[in-house]
Amino acid sequence: MPGSPAISPRRAAKLKTKKHREAERLFLAEGAAVLEEAPTEPLQVFDEVEQIRRVSTLKTPAGPVGVFPYLDITATGLLSSVRRVVLLHGVQDPGNVGTAIRSAHAFGAGVALSRGSADLYNPKTVRATMGSIFHTPVAREVETVDFLAEAGGAGFGLIAAVPEDGGMPGTLPRSRLVLCIGAEGAGLPEDVVRACEMRVCIPSLAPSLNASVAASILLYEAYSRVLT
Repeated sequence: MPGSPAISPRRAAKLKTKKHREAERLFLAEGAAVLEEAPTEPLQVFDEVEQIRRVSTLKTPAGPVGVFPYLDITATGLLSSVRRVVLLHGVQDPGNVGTAIRSAHAFGAGVALSRGSADLYNPKTVRATMGSIFHTPVAREVETVDFLAEAGGAGFGLIAAVPEDGGMPGTLPRSRLVLCIGAEGAGLPEDVVRACEMRVCIPSLAPSLNASVAASILLYEAYSRVLT
């Protein structure tokens, strides 16, 4: 960025840890395919072999590494920018969070991450988005019940994904929606389910679905209903 001091490989390497990311409000994005998705140039890009080895979080680096400023928005900003939101509650796996963000991008939705979910800027999360982090509005560290109260007040329908005793995904309303997804196994806590107006259950022969699969199915169902 013109006029900005260069970010050294040593400084960039510290962004592998959340402590330094939060202090600088900067994160790393790796690989040409991910960098190509960025709508703006990175603050710094490392494309020489030795620099990449120092900055990359991978044993076998996948290509250039860029440094970008934080992208997340407030809960209020999220609710004013999209008609569909997937709220991930306590989903701690970065791969699941990143894949859900990718699906949200595909189906025109935003993402809310509860406290206790994987860090949006964890390098594994960023990689799993395959660049969708640059196109999907995300609010992080939300208090789930408070977020649902704000969303309900703004006219969003509140939907809880549950393992049983819920309606079919095809019954999702066409209105603005917040789809609440819990971690595989743990699911959603009872106070979150109670805060929702509707429960939905994805029929499956498997005992459970991971969070990103459940999010993708429900996001597709919600998106397809506004197309018909």
